[in-house]
Amino acid sequence: MSEATFKNIRVYWLAFVAYWGIILFGYDTGIAGGVVSQKYFAEQFGLINPDGTVDTARDNALSSNVVSVLQAGAFFGALGSAPVSSRIGRKFTLLVFTIIFAVGAILTTVAGGSRGIGYIYAGRIISGLGIGGISAVAPAFVSECSPKNVRGRITGMFQIMVAIGVMISYFLNLGVGLHMGNDSRVWRIPFGFQLVPAGMMAIGLLTVKESPRWLASKGRNVEAISNLAYLRRESEDSQSVMHEFAEIEAALREEREAREGLGIKEAFLGKGNFIRFVIAFSIFLLQMFSGQNSVGYYAPQIFSSIGYTGTQNSLLASGIYGVVKVVATTIFVFFLVEWWGRKISLFVSAIGMGTCFYIIGAILKTHPVGSLPTGASPPPASKGMAAMLYIYVLFYSLGWGPLPWVYVSDIFPTRTRHYGLAVASGSQWLFNFVISKITPTIESNLGWKLFMLFATINIGGMAVFSLFLPETKGRSLEEMDIIFGSVSAETREAFIKQEEREINRHAEDSTSVQSLEPKV
Repeated sequence: MSEATFKNIRVYWLAFVAYWGIILFGYDTGIAGGVVSQKYFAEQFGLINPDGTVDTARDNALSSNVVSVLQAGAFFGALGSAPVSSRIGRKFTLLVFTIIFAVGAILTTVAGGSRGIGYIYAGRIISGLGIGGISAVAPAFVSECSPKNVRGRITGMFQIMVAIGVMISYFLNLGVGLHMGNDSRVWRIPFGFQLVPAGMMAIGLLTVKESPRWLASKGRNVEAISNLAYLRRESEDSQSVMHEFAEIEAALREEREAREGLGIKEAFLGKGNFIRFVIAFSIFLLQMFSGQNSVGYYAPQIFSSIGYTGTQNSLLASGIYGVVKVVATTIFVFFLVEWWGRKISLFVSAIGMGTCFYIIGAILKTHPVGSLPTGASPPPASKGMAAMLYIYVLFYSLGWGPLPWVYVSDIFPTRTRHYGLAVASGSQWLFNFVISKITPTIESNLGWKLFMLFATINIGGMAVFSLFLPETKGRSLEEMDIIFGSVSAETREAFIKQEEREINRHAEDSTSVQSLEPKV
């Protein structure tokens, strides 16, 4: 463990705890598609025709409903998290939404028998409320507590946890399908397992400190300095802690003086803020229509469409896809994100993804998948397409997977970050809902053209968009106001020096930081 990592170990722990809920995000992304693809599930919930075949139309409708109602709940959970997070803080907001999620997980687990599909729908909606709130608050919490030199790496752990959740869901579905495929455990074990990371997160949250930046925004300066010093493993009167706190206070005071009376409108109408919402909206719109979520939600079905027939083949291929995603995301977040920066990573990622999808579409067009015996070994063309999907997720993990969350967590100012992340997360879940709803239908109707569509969005939209983004690598959260034109560098520096003088004056007047009074 490097000296820098050890020094920030408390921030890494905070991120690890806050992102246990993000495992739920990834796990629920992958679990539903695998559950509804199980034959016993189809039999129990009325998806089998009298002749014993699966009713494709009803199966597609149920698949999209079970997946998409979670996104619908998450949309409202993300938006509703903003006022809660503003009022009670990041830590306790996460705890509240974790409990909400657990209630939904219990409902989906007990479904079956007299408790029909309605329990699964209700549970998925309630779980969605919880996941939506967690997905909006956790990145803000982690970003606000992270030092600027490693913020991208620590915040980027978000996508590692998503990828781990997806991978677990694929292999759990595979194991249940192989060994417990003929009873209600095919959905009760996958849905019930959600309570494990939820419980771990609830317990872990009791061990972490509240965000210093949120405390400062509420005038609780003594607690803010104490928590900041704790996270940085420094004394409360150290020069580095005092300078960072002065920067935080300068940004907050500047916002109060410049935007007095705007209230909630400052989040949208404050100088330099509107463009941040445009970026947040656009970056998630493009990410959702990149093709990754279609593959993520319906990996077994996607692999079946390119020749991996049979539950075992399709789920195993999906599991390998999940492993590649975890490994690639981990390497990028820990070794490359602070080296490459945001712009070049997003650009390279988009070009690589689009190229892989064009190749898959071309192979599927020239070598269409014919009827194969269930469980038969996939033909060479199918193996080639699967390889391209694995390379595709490698490129996805080098940019457009982790970086939208990192970037959006970076760019919003402290007093309005909870609103920015709530709107950004809400829009992400809205697009998620659309994708999860339409994928089964368009996958059946478009075939090879689906991959061409995604490829065009990757290269024509995402790569071009990447070139226009401001670089945020190595910049503090308070410096984002300078990047987006809310304040000049000279004005900000003057505010910081003023805050440092006031802090030093208080320190001279008293031997304890307890004498600091909140500023009005």
